[in-house]
Amino acid sequence: MKKIERKKFIQLSLMSGAALYLAGCGVNSDKKVLKTDLKREALKTDSILPNTIQQTIAPTFILYKKGDAEYEILRRGYNKRIQQFPAAIAQCNTTEEVSQAVKYAIENKWPVSIKSGGHSFEGFSCNNDGLVINLSGMNKVSWDDEETISVGPGCKLSELYDATLPKNKILPAGSCGGVGIGGLTLGGGYGFFSRKYGLTCDSLIELTMVDGKGNIVKSVDQKELLWACKGGGNGNFGVITNMKFKVKDAPSFFQSYRFKIKNVAIERAKEVMEKWFSITAKLPPSCFSAFVLNGKSVYILLTNYDDGVNDLSTFIDDLSAIVDTTSSGIKTPLAKALKVFYGRPNPLNFKNASAGFYKNFEDIRNCIPAVLEKVTQTPGMIYQINTLGGMINDNGLASQSSYAHRDQNYLSELQTYWEGDSRMDTLLKTFEEVQQLLYDNGIKSQYRNYPDILFKDYKNAYYGENYSRLQKVKLQFDPGNIFDYAQGIKI
Repeated sequence: MKKIERKKFIQLSLMSGAALYLAGCGVNSDKKVLKTDLKREALKTDSILPNTIQQTIAPTFILYKKGDAEYEILRRGYNKRIQQFPAAIAQCNTTEEVSQAVKYAIENKWPVSIKSGGHSFEGFSCNNDGLVINLSGMNKVSWDDEETISVGPGCKLSELYDATLPKNKILPAGSCGGVGIGGLTLGGGYGFFSRKYGLTCDSLIELTMVDGKGNIVKSVDQKELLWACKGGGNGNFGVITNMKFKVKDAPSFFQSYRFKIKNVAIERAKEVMEKWFSITAKLPPSCFSAFVLNGKSVYILLTNYDDGVNDLSTFIDDLSAIVDTTSSGIKTPLAKALKVFYGRPNPLNFKNASAGFYKNFEDIRNCIPAVLEKVTQTPGMIYQINTLGGMINDNGLASQSSYAHRDQNYLSELQTYWEGDSRMDTLLKTFEEVQQLLYDNGIKSQYRNYPDILFKDYKNAYYGENYSRLQKVKLQFDPGNIFDYAQGIKI
């Protein structure tokens, strides 16, 4: 696509309503493929009136449409199971470009989806026949002072850790290296460090957003917006273009312990799980643990990053007593240790979702034998329970955020993976049968960052009693509901 001079652009605008995207460089998340030789494309739409164009600076974001090689790359998410085809993809590198893109979507009457990392389990970061605003080029980390960083929403966790850990600072976040900080934070964000430092959103102190009219909004002037985006902001109110966080002192090491049982019987798996709940209820804040049932094997992970934990050996002994094998990792520098948990970088076929928040084992005692039977009889299915608690439960943090599950101590997730399509239908059917077992047992609160399109009453499941308050924020910043998706906040 060749460049068109400004004078010629005005002439074309007056004649046909085309808005030109001037030439320039772009950066996106798939750097190996796209690099910096991206082209600007002319936008063709009959909905832009000549007098509107004369009053508007020529847009500078990059637009890709069906047929472009870049479009095929950028429309894909991490989940290969979900294939969606937006009308266009706007790659934006500045807040101003995002504003232009939102206004362009309004003019074309397109719904807008927002993509930072593209890891949405149900593909909410893309759509069919709308506009996707791709933020992968907005991935910079800058230091405001020694304790404060400004981060673009497209920054991936691996990039974030690369920027902060060399300065012995950390933002408490997750462990999957390819996840974008934007989506993670807006839904809450938890990981190894949350029990001691709180959720990722708890470290968020300011943000910049482009609202549903294309206006640029600062949270310093909108305290309710900041509250809403701490747990309820995933694609609901606008496009977050910058986030400011307070960082913590990074631990000097990270150590993990792994416990395993092979070919476990259902009754033993249940007994081990119940004991795991009892043991982990007393974990110090610097420790994290996960119970993982992968087919017929039980794995337990225990991590720690604090030398001051005096009774860690007691927890190790207690867990070792209920499994067959125990392996201990050495104390490893944090930057190196985290890379072990970064996960696969390339897209794959899967269905993952939250399987409920729990306070303790009693919440699932009645249904867990049936759940365990389903999982152990289904190769490729994983049922995992992770420890929460600690600072996540802090009442002060709860009042400052819309994250609705502060009183819960555990979060479970259901996962299934496959190659090809031959087993997909069977796995998905079993997946929903397990979810139904939990729902029928009263497990109805769910984590927004692990969505399932089939959740009943997702509004209460994700947002609880905060939903009506979030609706008011939605009405203020997106009254035209341009940011609309299947499980979004409705007005």
